[in-house]
Amino acid sequence: MAVTLKKRAPEVAVFQIAPMIDVVFLLLIYFMVSATLQKQEADIAFQLPGVAELDEPLDLPDEQIIEIGADNQVVVNEARYDAPGSRSLIELTAMLTRFKQASDANRVDAVVTIAPADSVPHQIIVRVMDACARAGIENVNFALEEDG
Repeated sequence: MAVTLKKRAPEVAVFQIAPMIDVVFLLLIYFMVSATLQKQEADIAFQLPGVAELDEPLDLPDEQIIEIGADNQVVVNEARYDAPGSRSLIELTAMLTRFKQASDANRVDAVVTIAPADSVPHQIIVRVMDACARAGIENVNFALEEDG
């Protein structure tokens, strides 16, 4: 007697996604609970330096004299600013901005006097005036050399 075996159709494996999602959520919860939290940085109370308002005016020079030499060098209080051929006068603008801030904090008008040499081209004088304008200084005077 011969036994006949029937061939079965191959079973197709089906991947169940719902149990996999459950496992992922359980792992996520496990790692969130078991992780150590980083300690928050403490807030340190301090004040940064700033502009101080004074009730009484401080005795500061209320005028800066900008001298322009025959070599087109800009000099303020015997200090040279920028190269003689500089077009933007960045160093002079920074100094004038600090002067304007100090004058405003001291409640005095910032006054600048430009004293050019006779041979200085007008373009250099205009660049110095532009630096004053960028610094916010509106009171600009001119000094001329007297023949003596």
